[in-house]
Amino acid sequence: QVQLVESGGGSVQAGGSLRLSCVASGSIASINAMGWYRQTPGKQRELVAIITSGVNTNYADSVKGRFTISSDNAKNTVYLQMNSLKPEDTAVYYCNAVIEVVSAVGLGHVYWGQGTQVTVSS
Repeated sequence: QVQLVESGGGSVQAGGSLRLSCVASGSIASINAMGWYRQTPGKQRELVAIITSGVNTNYADSVKGRFTISSDNAKNTVYLQMNSLKPEDTAVYYCNAVIEVVSAVGLGHVYWGQGTQVTVSS
């Protein structure tokens, strides 16, 4: 019913920037929240940033001041602008959304994208 597709990952040098995008498609009634998580080998997936109601945002302490999350409601898209990247930002970044589908309004379900690799070299 719903698909999330990420793009924009790649390899950059420390101090560089990347912009990730995630597009949600399907029989969407409403999107309650969209965000980004990341995961490295041996670690659990961790929250990077989340946006709700298109304006309210929260960030992990490790990325505050460097990353910015934003959304385009008309396009069902969320972005993550990543500046001043550090080697420790290297991870697979996953798009996440809580979505109500047309056939089940009022019942939100968590969806995940397939992930996009971000590699930051020293």
